[in-house]
Amino acid sequence: MLLLALLAFGFIVGWVAQIILGLGTRPDGRTLVAGLAGSFVGGLLASILAGDGLALRPSGLIGSLVGALIVLFVWARIAPAPAARRGGAR
Repeated sequence: MLLLALLAFGFIVGWVAQIILGLGTRPDGRTLVAGLAGSFVGGLLASILAGDGLALRPSGLIGSLVGALIVLFVWARIAPAPAARRGGAR
């Protein structure tokens, strides 16, 4: 059950980051990967720096979103989505 909760949280964080960056509202594989990677790195780092440890706290949630924003931003600059290369989605 915990694994499903982590996947859902990562997907939601990635989706919100995608919307904030203006990369569209339709989630894709990058959404989940960026959300999970951002949650792991950003959330863990923010929680530890804030002194919250590994408990679920606002610092970890905010760090997860910031981490996902950074991952998606870099990913979009390095390898744009296929629809963006074709000139837009159909």
